[in-house]
Amino acid sequence: MILVIGGTSEGRIAADTLDEGDGTYFYSTLGPEQDVTCARGVRILGGMNAEEMAGFCSREKIRVIVDAAHPYAAGVHRNVEQTARRLGLPVVRMERPREDTGGEDVVVCGDYADAVRKIKADGVRRLLALSGVGTIGKLSGFWREREAWFRILDRDDSRRKAAEQGFPMSRIVYYPRDDMESLMERICPDAVLTKECGPTGGFGEKLRIARAHGVRVYVVRRPEMPRSFIIVHGRHGLRREIERLLPDFYALHTGFTTGSCATAAARAALMALLGMEVGPEVDFRIPEGEAMHMPVMRVVVEGGSATATVVKDAGDDPDVTDGSEISVKVAYSPRPGITFVGGEGIGTVTLPGLGLEVGGPAINPVPRRMIEAELSMLYSGGLDVTVSVKGGADLALKTFNPRVGVVGGISIVGTTGIVRPFSHEAFMESMRRQMNVAVECGCGVLVFNSGGRSEKVMRREYPELPSCSFIHYGNAVGECLEIAGRLGVPRLVMGVMIGKAVKLAEGNMDTHSHVVEMNVGFIQALARECGCGEATLSAIGGLGLARELWGLLDGDDADRFHTALLARCLGYCKRIYHGSLEIVLMNDKGEVKYRRS
Repeated sequence: MILVIGGTSEGRIAADTLDEGDGTYFYSTLGPEQDVTCARGVRILGGMNAEEMAGFCSREKIRVIVDAAHPYAAGVHRNVEQTARRLGLPVVRMERPREDTGGEDVVVCGDYADAVRKIKADGVRRLLALSGVGTIGKLSGFWREREAWFRILDRDDSRRKAAEQGFPMSRIVYYPRDDMESLMERICPDAVLTKECGPTGGFGEKLRIARAHGVRVYVVRRPEMPRSFIIVHGRHGLRREIERLLPDFYALHTGFTTGSCATAAARAALMALLGMEVGPEVDFRIPEGEAMHMPVMRVVVEGGSATATVVKDAGDDPDVTDGSEISVKVAYSPRPGITFVGGEGIGTVTLPGLGLEVGGPAINPVPRRMIEAELSMLYSGGLDVTVSVKGGADLALKTFNPRVGVVGGISIVGTTGIVRPFSHEAFMESMRRQMNVAVECGCGVLVFNSGGRSEKVMRREYPELPSCSFIHYGNAVGECLEIAGRLGVPRLVMGVMIGKAVKLAEGNMDTHSHVVEMNVGFIQALARECGCGEATLSAIGGLGLARELWGLLDGDDADRFHTALLARCLGYCKRIYHGSLEIVLMNDKGEVKYRRS
């Protein structure tokens, strides 16, 4: 059981993340104003002091507290800290990323008293405060003497709080009704005051608009969190901490891509090369910007280079690289920029279509950008970056790499940085890569196969086609057809077995058993339309598995039924893919029984 202290954008992200699990949680807010969906959570209202929170956690057997309250809710953070210390509970803090507050036109203040002193000392006469209704009293030392406007939430409780603090309502403006751009033109303030509220609070946009109007910005620094809190910066970090603290909360655990591993190792290596201290873990960012951390196995510095090694954690995904050692050597280079080199276990690209140079190392574009972003934050000179994977050449034989022309090792991949177990997204990304390579190699025909068994049959049927022409679609029939259409593939041949065919003939473009089950009623109706006899219809009614149809139907009934079945499959597929399409139906013995185009 988890207690989330919410009420913020981060709280909503926490709820969405916990809803992916199998466990339950409580979502606590002061009032009912926040619109948040808690599919697996219980919403509770009303503030709790430390004593009340400790009592609640004891009664409900809370094992983890997630603090997703506003960064400036210092009292809430103290209550959480005291509760956690008293009960021995871990606290995961959903923290907003910090943004750059540098520049001569930005004045950083330690607290609101410090802000009042600095604003008055600088001679500010007209102030636009974007710090919320809760800061009116804290800034009274300014607005009781000079002109100030406060932007608050457009709610009755916010208006009541402003009135209770004696602030003139004529100088209240509202969010989101009054946008900052119009306020700057209407009020013409000498200065703007805001909190260090991060991206979700629109800090960067506030700074941009103030600068465009030549107005100085005073920023009240965010209070530091208690040192005992485990800090995460988004949904992936939260999930991984919950997976660690409560292993049974999620049925399957997430992991890191090889791209993330190489990025973390590259950063650790450069830090060591620059003489910086490398701890047991290294921080890095995944493509969507969330800061993550990864354990470092070892770091070795030798002359003008340093090598760091991490161990791939794929979570519960059946990834062949799980547990592999991924090393990155970073060396100074006389050439500008970053040059990537393939070391031990990294494949070489031999075919076009992957977005990589033929003859170069199989380090995909997204991991390259991740590594470049991390290294450029530490060093602006030229660097050679050599990525290696221990045993990568053997591991590659268990992957799709030979199909896409990557030889001698594995690829450094990953578009999100995170491995989600049995991820459909990862599967589809692999399909896109394979089809891209086939098109770039000039394959005019692609052969879709549901899996290894059907591929053997189709390779026998089309021995003249190169290996890259054969694509596994798994259950994602519709999505693979869409990709082929977008790539302009002129001709497709699709091999199907009877189990997928009866689902596809009913219009199900995702044939996974979790999505759709065999519909005996549909099969009976189709058989009746084809003129099959009552004995056959009755036998179909007792069908347990689709492959039993091969023994139930024979002679003319079999021909009529399977021909109609393929016609239905073809009709639905042609709604998505408009090129030349042939569907081949095979039985469990590997024999091609029917074709339709």
